[in-house]
Amino acid sequence: MNIKQLMSQAQNMQKQMQEMQEKVAKTNVEGRAGGGMVVIKARGDWSLEKVQIDPSLLKEEEKEMLEDLIVAAFSDLKQKIEELSKDNMSGALSGMKGMFPGL
Repeated sequence: MNIKQLMSQAQNMQKQMQEMQEKVAKTNVEGRAGGGMVVIKARGDWSLEKVQIDPSLLKEEEKEMLEDLIVAAFSDLKQKIEELSKDNMSGALSGMKGMFPGL
């Protein structure tokens, strides 16, 4: 493989990765906790869209549980966005096979 082919493949790879990042950024993701009592909706670029809270949690005596559920829902959201990014990037990186023999 000559350097021109290698540069062309690298440019194609860069384009694919950018397209994957844009796809992830536009993907809607939900984090849930408490069996859906708290739902956080965002996009893959971490832009928050909505927080839904079951009305039964809006009582003074439920304050601590509500706070914990919000944290848990955010953690669930974070994990899903990270998995989405990882899955999309691994797809883009699969195009690199054979580009750098011995690595």
